[in-house]
Amino acid sequence: MDVAPERLERWLENFAGRHGPYREDGLTLIAADGAEATPQAPPGAGEPATVAELIRAAVSPRRIGLLLARKGAVAAGVADGAELVSSKVDTHYVQGRTAAGGWSQQRFARRRDNQAKAAAAGSAGIAGRILLPEVRTLSALVTGGDRAAVDAILADRALAPLAALRAGRVLDVPEPRHAVLVHAVGLARAVPILIREP
Repeated sequence: MDVAPERLERWLENFAGRHGPYREDGLTLIAADGAEATPQAPPGAGEPATVAELIRAAVSPRRIGLLLARKGAVAAGVADGAELVSSKVDTHYVQGRTAAGGWSQQRFARRRDNQAKAAAAGSAGIAGRILLPEVRTLSALVTGGDRAAVDAILADRALAPLAALRAGRVLDVPEPRHAVLVHAVGLARAVPILIREP
């Protein structure tokens, strides 16, 4: 489950209310009834060793870059804390699969491949314009959508400084639009918590 940084302390209180008092083993909370919860630091929040450090790191403001991509759509933005301060969303036409067989199928596959490459190049240009000027101020780059599409964009050598900041988690988001990008800021800031019931 994902918990907004501002709600984390309240979530911990509720966890204790449901499962009884807990003890901390590093970042793992072990409750009286045997339930366990392991929160992870959100992207760009460093590597806290205790839950108290995690809470402080999670709520502290930080700038993160966002790059969302699916087939022919891309959204890039910079978030300062919970606010999206700059962004760009764009779409490129990439033909879908066809039911035709033989030579036609191969021709359509080549055309689709060329369109996907052009879309990745255009998307890399957008990421470069929005994110590269801010790269020194970013604590992490959070990606989302289709991993292969994001990988194709970040394969551009000019974006190597951004790729170095990439967080491991890929957000599960629909086709990138401005509203999806705004929503992704909250997802990127959230504290992931793995819960094991007794």
